[in-house]
Amino acid sequence: MHEIKILGIESSCDETAAAVVVNGRQILSNIIHSQVPIHQTFGGVVPEIASRKHIENIVPVVEAAIHESGFDYRDLDAVAVTNRPGLIGALLVGVSFAKALAYGLNKPLIVIHHLHGHIYANMLEHPEIRYPAVCLVVSGGHTSLLYMKDQISYQLLGETIDDAAGEAFDKVARFMGLGYPGGPIIQKMAEKGTAGALHLPRVYLNSGNLDFSFSGLKTAAMNLWKKLERQGDASVNDMAFEFQSALVDVLVEKTLAAAKQYSVSTILLAGGVAANQALRDKMTEEARKRRLAVYYPSLKLCTDNAAMIAGLAYHHFIRKDFAPLNVNAQSQDSL
Repeated sequence: MHEIKILGIESSCDETAAAVVVNGRQILSNIIHSQVPIHQTFGGVVPEIASRKHIENIVPVVEAAIHESGFDYRDLDAVAVTNRPGLIGALLVGVSFAKALAYGLNKPLIVIHHLHGHIYANMLEHPEIRYPAVCLVVSGGHTSLLYMKDQISYQLLGETIDDAAGEAFDKVARFMGLGYPGGPIIQKMAEKGTAGALHLPRVYLNSGNLDFSFSGLKTAAMNLWKKLERQGDASVNDMAFEFQSALVDVLVEKTLAAAKQYSVSTILLAGGVAANQALRDKMTEEARKRRLAVYYPSLKLCTDNAAMIAGLAYHHFIRKDFAPLNVNAQSQDSL
């Protein structure tokens, strides 16, 4: 049987990434160029700078992915690219490059939803996943719960009505003067914190509601931090521990509630915040009590990457779900 080799391109935020994946699972290359050192100065991603850096990086990143794969451009069966959602300028760099490459090679073009790619990162490493499943997608821009009857079906169950979890991490970390990105920094500080030293609210919304809200938690954390600073009793580690715990508690409780409500025995984690160790540990521990299986990608596949894009694109390829060359980027799109 002919092996389907797909080049994936990802540029939805501040990582320029390219990968070659065979038959939706075998990763031959996965090149990621991060802009984090550039945006740290500003405490967050600056869209205009991100777009310009994508323009500089996309050719060498794609060439590196092709070279590492051991194949040639002509060996590709298709070109896949993230076209939604994300920073519009950043997306346009990847989409424009992919369209031109697909046209020049006379190969099919496949467009991929960024969050669907994050979900598929699980399938790259865990072929044993059984469906139906509930998936928690949690990142800097998104916090959503989905019901999946199979690996490429998505039904939205709930989402954040204000701040995403990753956004809350970043804003609280910046407020405390810890830097960017906030998630990894707060996790590191929290490892030295004391449980129960401080208290922040857990916002579960109404019973049975599978939506999220983190704006109130963010505000409560900032107000508590200001109060502690005035009292000269500000422990960064204790604050990080309690904020992380409050956020993780809600994510886990809502996900378990969704699993119970929809009678599933499998839980998936996806997105950048799925790299958080406290979230992984608590979700696994609580799921085990309920005899539920939990899966999450390795750390490299939690953050933005192109292997997840090329992997998911295989399933579009076998259905001949190709995009026209006039397809455009979209800054927003529902799951």
